[in-house]
Amino acid sequence: MIAIIDYGVGNLFSLKSSFEEIGVETVITADTDVIKSADKILLPGVGAFGDAAKKLKESGLDKVIVAEAKGGKPLLGICLGMQLLFERGFEYGTHEGLGLIKGEIHPISTVIPSELKIPHIGWNALNIKGEKSPIFKYINNGDCVYFVHSFYAKTADENIIATAEYGAQLTAAAGSGNVYGCQFHPEKSGKVGLNILKAFSEV
Repeated sequence: MIAIIDYGVGNLFSLKSSFEEIGVETVITADTDVIKSADKILLPGVGAFGDAAKKLKESGLDKVIVAEAKGGKPLLGICLGMQLLFERGFEYGTHEGLGLIKGEIHPISTVIPSELKIPHIGWNALNIKGEKSPIFKYINNGDCVYFVHSFYAKTADENIIATAEYGAQLTAAAGSGNVYGCQFHPEKSGKVGLNILKAFSEV
């Protein structure tokens, strides 16, 4: 069973529906005991880094997520949920993240041409990096996924499992051990996205 963390931010029900479509049991929860008993954790997120990080901290869910991930439980962050996996974010100030992947979250405006629109919205091809991540088991290099974001993860190459081109090669997915993150929305990415969720459910 996968625990989808409910901290007031994210596309909870569309994610749950996506897992139902592939026959994977999930529960939307903020209950510490349920999270601890789950096989895997999914951290969704839509909105501002600072607000989301504050909600996680105030609820105490940040400590539970970090402890479970450090204990070896597979964790997948999606969109803002991925960004929160990193050490800090620079969106309207400096805010501390969960620190499960080394790196920082920066505005894409600092690396893309000024004529490109922000946020980056739309379908882009994945450029899978290095040895294929377990969450990409059922997809191929060049498959397209759906993005909506204004910030990107700046991290070491070893943590980048896929990039997408939008005026620059932006981090599309990251990973460190049992911790994975997708900047794009698998639940909005059709069959490719469902295959990524399926692969995560089997990690």
